[in-house]
Amino acid sequence: LELDDDSSIAVIGGGPAGSFFTYFALDFAERMGIDINIDIFEAKDFTCAGPSGCNQCGGIVSESLVQMLSAEGIVLPSNVIQKGIETYTLHLESGTAVIETPFQEQRIAAVYRGFGPKGSHEDDQESFDNFLLQLCEQKGAGVFIDKVTQIDRTADGIFLKSLKNGEKQYDLVVGAAGLNPKTLALFKSVCPSYAAPETTKTHICEFYLDPEVVDEYFGNSMHVFLLDVPNIKFGALIPKGHYVTLVLLGSNINREIVKSFLETKEVRACFPPDIDLNKIIPCFCFPTINIKAGKSAYADRAILIGDSASSKLYKNGIGSAYITAKAAAKTAIFDGISEKDFKKSYQKVCDELNLDNNIGKGIFALTTIIQKSNLLKKGLYNMVVQEQGKTSEKRRMSSILWDTFTGSAPYTDILKRGLNPMVSTNLVLNTFKRSSNGKIKGK
Repeated sequence: LELDDDSSIAVIGGGPAGSFFTYFALDFAERMGIDINIDIFEAKDFTCAGPSGCNQCGGIVSESLVQMLSAEGIVLPSNVIQKGIETYTLHLESGTAVIETPFQEQRIAAVYRGFGPKGSHEDDQESFDNFLLQLCEQKGAGVFIDKVTQIDRTADGIFLKSLKNGEKQYDLVVGAAGLNPKTLALFKSVCPSYAAPETTKTHICEFYLDPEVVDEYFGNSMHVFLLDVPNIKFGALIPKGHYVTLVLLGSNINREIVKSFLETKEVRACFPPDIDLNKIIPCFCFPTINIKAGKSAYADRAILIGDSASSKLYKNGIGSAYITAKAAAKTAIFDGISEKDFKKSYQKVCDELNLDNNIGKGIFALTTIIQKSNLLKKGLYNMVVQEQGKTSEKRRMSSILWDTFTGSAPYTDILKRGLNPMVSTNLVLNTFKRSSNGKIKGK
């Protein structure tokens, strides 16, 4: 089973995974001298504000991914980037410290996956997902704002039916619909061995503030919280123009857990004291995220990518979409579209992600121990403040935290750096010394 001239591919899902697959498949096919046709089906309209155009994501593009995309010819325009994140502000019960980027030339991009929160009306901004879809259209792909309702295998390909565009047969169907249960259920008919990933609930909401207030209280810093709040492994406030995005990651987060987090003095201190946070939230959601990879995410003429298959634990879902989509496109164009081909080439990339996630679980287990220990948090705080006065290469703990928060480096690499004896020795020494004086961004 191989693709050749006039082969057709359907991509179900127009988020980063679907767009990256399309972009690379068309690029690889051109290099091979093959003229293929790709149709992207996306149920949401990313030019709309609010839920109808939202892909329920915090919208952080790590500095390493920004550089990789640039090398691929995908340069993010200024109207897609809502804020360039230059520092992380770490909030602990023991204090607040600013962590600078390990390398000054690197910046993190804060983006909206859709047009923006409910009520957004900025004429000059564009969503990240829509920007990628437009790139795919420019390369020759067809983009349909349409919902796929049926997928069936035929003798010569995969039969696909959608609400607006009727029925069509394709040589390959790519699942890039994230964790949408209805779409994943459709794939069971063509991938009978497929098992969907295990998931948990998270939380995302937007706070509407004047841009001057956002700049004064948050600056160009992403505020990260390691607090002893049940079920929460990681909390972050991300400035974006008129808004500040709250992202909470952990296990089965609900309204009560969100309320407990927002009522902590560390979170309240980030906002003007006279503001009622509950009255400035135009929209919120409790999306699910992948915490354990799916199984057998491919068959003859069918493959699932991104969150539907494997994603980086808790962080950098856009980066994982890039990795799995490019691997799937490379396999389909250069190797073939049989189950054997995907198992040989594509599965290897997913296995590497899954192995790295197992190490990530260990790192977050250690993070949880630190979150629950005031003594260890004091040592962590002292160490970070002390390191900010050193040269970049000597900021060992700061770089570990930076890559853990951003997802810029594999967990395997983070673990190797964490095992450096200098890291544990300095942590112990700083745990039993008087508290350092940190600096608070924008205060």
